[in-house]
Amino acid sequence: MLVLGIETSCDDTGLALVDEKGLVASVMASQVPLHALFGGVVPELASREHARLIGPLFDKLLSESGKKLSDIDRIAVTRGPGLLGSLLVGVAFAKSLALAAGIPLIGVNHLHAHLLVADLENKLTFPALGILVSGGHTHLIKMNSPHDMQVLGKTLDDAAGEACDKFGKMLGLPYPGGMYLDKLGQLGKIDKNLFPRPYTKNENCDFSFSGMKTAAALWLEQHKNALLALPPLGQNYSDDFFENANEEAKNGAASYLYSMADTLVIKARRVLKEFSPTCIVVAGGVAANSFVRKQLAEFASENHLPLYIPKNKFCSDNGIMVAHTGLLLVKMGLYHDENLTAIARGKPIPNDYRVMV
Repeated sequence: MLVLGIETSCDDTGLALVDEKGLVASVMASQVPLHALFGGVVPELASREHARLIGPLFDKLLSESGKKLSDIDRIAVTRGPGLLGSLLVGVAFAKSLALAAGIPLIGVNHLHAHLLVADLENKLTFPALGILVSGGHTHLIKMNSPHDMQVLGKTLDDAAGEACDKFGKMLGLPYPGGMYLDKLGQLGKIDKNLFPRPYTKNENCDFSFSGMKTAAALWLEQHKNALLALPPLGQNYSDDFFENANEEAKNGAASYLYSMADTLVIKARRVLKEFSPTCIVVAGGVAANSFVRKQLAEFASENHLPLYIPKNKFCSDNGIMVAHTGLLLVKMGLYHDENLTAIARGKPIPNDYRVMV
């Protein structure tokens, strides 16, 4: 069973081919250089870039894999959540291929795909605790099966990745700030009491990270020396730039990321009172963060639970996670017809799969 995966939920265009043996081939185009000019993703530009790139990328995927359209058995596509314009490009392309080749189609929940890509390297057992941490989402999920997932807690405002990106921007780091904040923080010393653990003085499993941005802004008002000077014109943010950064910036980044990761642990600990998972899965772009990985590894170890975190290249948006999730769902006999719709962020993804008979 060869499954094509198509991912266009935000600003990464990713396509991949996966079969029962694993990854066959994948291609990716990032729009980071374009959106860096604006300090964040511009939805209209993102959708236009997807439309420009997706055709040539599909041709490249077939060329590199040595496969033809007729070799593909199923097409999996991210249907949501995400930027509606971006999602529509991927869904329309998938429908066109499915119609042209007579291939069954299956829509994939972007959030579930992030978690299920861990199964590509480590066969997951259920129920599992999914900790999804990205620029747009922070969720705690009870994973009962590849098809059945229950949200136990989620962010009420900003996601953890958004909070990291904004603090990085405040300090003077380039877009995406969270990635560079991690690089800076690894060189600093942690002050565990410097920043708060937001929205933890309650009994629920939801998150709220907007307060962390406020705390960071107030800290910067009192520590203006932490602001980073831009590198000389024409020079990149090299390793020397981070190593030569002032100690206040390094320590502030380390302390901020520690508090963010500790907040995840506090809430995850509450979930263990609700059910007993067989393992913990950490996924999403922020799963590549070194502070998140370290503290959740300690949390899993203290609870004697296996921890599965995808490789860094699988943590960001990619077609591989969509293709593999599609494969898992296909094995359950699920599919969609031509009425498949794209679902924007903020709206529930309907459980409208059809079952093969």
